[in-house]
Amino acid sequence: MGRTIPIENQNYGILNTSKQSFHQKLNRHLRIQEEMGYLLPMVREVRDDHPKMSVRKIYRMIRPKTIGRDRFEAFCFEHGFQVIVSKNYRRTTNSLGVTRFPNLVTGLKISRPNQVWVSDITYFELAGKWCYLTFIIDIYARTIIGFTASRELCAEQTSLPALKMAIRFRKSSYHKVTGVIFHSDGGGQYHSKEFLKLTRMNYIKNSTAYDVYENPIAERVNSIMKNEYLIPYGVDSFESLQKLLPKAVSLYNYVRPHGSLLFDAPSVFENKFNKNKRNRIQKKVNIY
Repeated sequence: MGRTIPIENQNYGILNTSKQSFHQKLNRHLRIQEEMGYLLPMVREVRDDHPKMSVRKIYRMIRPKTIGRDRFEAFCFEHGFQVIVSKNYRRTTNSLGVTRFPNLVTGLKISRPNQVWVSDITYFELAGKWCYLTFIIDIYARTIIGFTASRELCAEQTSLPALKMAIRFRKSSYHKVTGVIFHSDGGGQYHSKEFLKLTRMNYIKNSTAYDVYENPIAERVNSIMKNEYLIPYGVDSFESLQKLLPKAVSLYNYVRPHGSLLFDAPSVFENKFNKNKRNRIQKKVNIY
């Protein structure tokens, strides 16, 4: 009597491949899709800054590790980057085809700290190479509560360490982060398993902008940090960026006056809220 071949292995035979080969190809495909999810917000930001830059030049600047030039160009063309992206470009799924989180902040009035955090990832060019800055901001007083600089776009170097910092910082001040809304543009870094696990563990609610340009406060902070601090500092290496970024964040949080905060620094404005428990400053802000 001949040996019976398991049904599972028979299926691989039908596909004319081995189980090992099939899963190697599948894992590579998933890695590529994951990196594409990371790249889309970055390509969009480059096009905003350089409307006429070709996709091929963008590829040479970003230098993604797992995606070749032709695949990268096809991916960009698929998402409308062969021409200038119009401001009303909208999408409801991320690049992996996964339904995005609902937008929990449209029309929401911000009346206290630890109500809504927003986050974005921006690029920073150093000697013709790119690194990345991730910021998490508490909307109420525009306080930067989490940040990181990285050479790669993966969640492990961007959104995840920034979120861990934000949680530690806010728990030290408010003892908990339960119920906080975490709002982002829905890039792949905000959908990684470890990132979502961390938000679930801390009862943080994920929220996604339906329009790719619906994260103006985070984008404004990106611009301030780059153009008012890091570029004037003359940052010329990744090591100096890592050294000077905490200084820039500290000056932004504790010294720089904000017109939207009655010309207080974020920390001063937030401290006023915490000290005046009976007559708290009712600063209500629309996200959009």
